[in-house]
Amino acid sequence: MAERTVSIASAHGLHARPASLFVQAVAGSGLAVELTKGDKTLNAASILGVISLGIEHGDEVTLRAEGDGADAVLDELATFLTTDHDA
Repeated sequence: MAERTVSIASAHGLHARPASLFVQAVAGSGLAVELTKGDKTLNAASILGVISLGIEHGDEVTLRAEGDGADAVLDELATFLTTDHDA
């Protein structure tokens, strides 16, 4: 299983707009991606789940995926999360 841990760059965290874009990217990947913050792990394709984590600027999250192309998918998702979408 591929894994990446990143810090959230968006100044206002993963609020509705960037969370929606992130979930769309996850769904478009065709892979089951897990998102973990602290002790909570969930399906990263769930907008309600992602928003419920309350991910703020500077928080560390871990992404996990398994399957063909998992490393490339996680690299793209990690780049998304380490980009400030509030700038």
